[in-house]
Amino acid sequence: MENDVTSIVLNDEDGNEVEFEVITKMDIEDKEYLVVVPKDRDEEDTDEAIVLRIDKDEDDNDILVTVEDDDEFEIVSEAYETLFSEDELN
Repeated sequence: MENDVTSIVLNDEDGNEVEFEVITKMDIEDKEYLVVVPKDRDEEDTDEAIVLRIDKDEDDNDILVTVEDDDEFEIVSEAYETLFSEDELN
């Protein structure tokens, strides 16, 4: 059975631990991505989603990297919107 992660804890730029809710995991062009939002966000604040790419370090361990490239972010955003708009139609 696969382990379903619903939340993760990451350190922000100041070293503070922040808990994030995992919205979805997607495979795009042989890369894996997570879309996460802060757990303590306001319900109306839906623009705080963060896209993280799952990479490997030198020891072949999974690491999370913030997607900062605009083109890569746009590809993931479009896939996310397509995925969730199809779910709402069904």
